Amino acid sequence: MKGFGEKNQSKIKKISQNKQTINSDQLIKKAFELQSRGRKVEAAKYYLYLIKQKIKDYRVFSNYGIYLKEIGQHKEAELKLKKAIEFNPKYANAYYNLGCLYIDQGNLIKAETFLRKAIDIKPDFALAHYNLGFILKDLGRLKEAESYNRKAIEVDPQFTDAYLSLSTINVSDKNQKWENQLFSENLLKNKNNRDLVNIFFARSNICHKKGKYAESAENLVTANSLKLKMHKSNAQLLILKTNQLKAITNNVKDNYQEFSKTPISIFIVGLPRCGSTLIESIISLNNEVKDLGEVNIFEEAFEECRKSKHDFDISDSYRNKIRILNNQTTITTNKWLFNYQYAGIIAKTIPNAKIIHCYRNPLDNILSIYRAHFAVGNTFSSSLIDCAQVYFDQEEIMENYKTQYRKEIYDLNYDNLVTNPSKEIKSLISWLGWDWNKTYLSPHLNKRKVLTRSNVEVRSPINSKSLGGWKNYKEMLRPAMKIISQKDKYKDLKY
Repeated sequence: MKGFGEKNQSKIKKISQNKQTINSDQLIKKAFELQSRGRKVEAAKYYLYLIKQKIKDYRVFSNYGIYLKEIGQHKEAELKLKKAIEFNPKYANAYYNLGCLYIDQGNLIKAETFLRKAIDIKPDFALAHYNLGFILKDLGRLKEAESYNRKAIEVDPQFTDAYLSLSTINVSDKNQKWENQLFSENLLKNKNNRDLVNIFFARSNICHKKGKYAESAENLVTANSLKLKMHKSNAQLLILKTNQLKAITNNVKDNYQEFSKTPISIFIVGLPRCGSTLIESIISLNNEVKDLGEVNIFEEAFEECRKSKHDFDISDSYRNKIRILNNQTTITTNKWLFNYQYAGIIAKTIPNAKIIHCYRNPLDNILSIYRAHFAVGNTFSSSLIDCAQVYFDQEEIMENYKTQYRKEIYDLNYDNLVTNPSKEIKSLISWLGWDWNKTYLSPHLNKRKVLTRSNVEVRSPINSKSLGGWKNYKEMLRPAMKIISQKDKYKDLKY
């Protein structure tokens, strides 16, 4: 009887396990279905439940890892994605997703390793080829970046992101099949607005390089008109914020304490495409400098202090945020350009703060912004009128702050910099109080990663090729010219 009971118990256990497997399979199928329909939060609940039930399905861990990445839980996402790889070392998607996580964290070397592994497992993985090309471009390895973007298009001729990325690189003349595909009417068929925007920006970039400025302008207008339908301009919100912060600045207490041992905090401010990436490359050639890149940590520190019920020091909060990004006590550069709105507060509260205001010919700057196709934010860039209004909002508020905090703010005219780099760079280094070194004249040799739209241009020696480029787009720029001509400072600007 004992043997009979053990046999029955074994059968019951197997039946229970089979039911559990069936239930798990149904839940996994349901989660996949929800995710495919864009209901990510609901799908994530299923994934979490399955993981708690000790399920060992690599797809569940990989998909849940993606969700955790998207909501900013990077450490947990990393653990889940590595678990997916542990369960199935041949699952290319998990390597790819882990690579994308490291891109978000700015760890491009790790990202490259995992994207290459994904491609080794799945050679026709177009997204992996594209993203590898994307980070290689940020690392300054442009020939390799070109090769991987070409491969992405070869695998998927409809992949518009790859066309756009390739159009921003100074590609070789050989094998222009991809360019013919870009200008093919067939590429426009059955595309959503996002893909169409990519195509028209890419076409504009190619036309610009070939000196076909009328065609470039036509594609630019089409692309930006589509973008405005997708994303409303934030120009008025920016201008409103500038005025609000100007009023707040008057009520902020000055921090007159002496902090002789506090490292210099350099803030590079201005509008996008003003030459700030070049400035950061020059400054970061100093071995004592840590470039933080475009991080909005000053605004975060300001908001924390403003909302705090306790006596909270902005400088303490800001330094704490720097320590998270840079645990060494060094000079830092912060290139969150819209800190121009906070320039007065920075000058009053941050010990040893140095603010570098980058600016250039307004029409060149406006044109460059309009041509940029920013991936996120800066939605004012799709309207020439709004570009002009934001340009002057930035210029006027900086003029105001310069009258009050002249000692803390340095004027850096990009046009002068590229025309006479030796004179302008020496002047900047002197203002920073540093010893002169001729390496500052060769920022293109700086091996740092560059995550901005200037990641290609900054790899070339300093040159003045972009000066006066607006003249090639006169007709397109008429709405901006009308606004500029109303400013006394630019009445003599010749059109």
